Amino acid sequence: MSLPEKAFPLSWDQFHRDARALAWRLAGMGQEFRAIVCITRGGLVPAAIISRELNIRLIETVCIASYHDYVNQGEMNLLKGVTSELSVNGGEGVLVVDDLTDTGKTASEVRGMLPKAHFACVYAKPSGVPMIDTFVTEVSQDTWIYFPWDMGFAYQEPIAKGPKG
Repeated sequence: MSLPEKAFPLSWDQFHRDARALAWRLAGMGQEFRAIVCITRGGLVPAAIISRELNIRLIETVCIASYHDYVNQGEMNLLKGVTSELSVNGGEGVLVVDDLTDTGKTASEVRGMLPKAHFACVYAKPSGVPMIDTFVTEVSQDTWIYFPWDMGFAYQEPIAKGPKG
């Protein structure tokens, strides 16, 4: 599989630092969250880090599949919704966490379930930013982020094309 022109590969260390930066940003809001709802699968890792940093013990998942071939976003497929206890009062006091908002379609789907929840992502693309309340890093819409759980060790082509050596 060849990398797209604007590939953004992340190491575990960098992702952990960025997820902790998101936790710092959320802690600085001074809001108490009663639970985290992570959007699976990408939201599982940042939710674990944020739950530790903010001392939130109640973690729930909402399972939505949209990248069925790991390349193109397709139809939203709700595999598992949110428990009724967390949906009370529109999800007020709930923190929704994901790794990335790309087009905002997934966040929009979850916002329909939890309209009063606070939505946070580690990374955001311009099309998805309007659906998110808090994020750490914005990348261009045409950048493909390679998360550490999707990566192995391999040679990386230089950014500048030209003679080797």
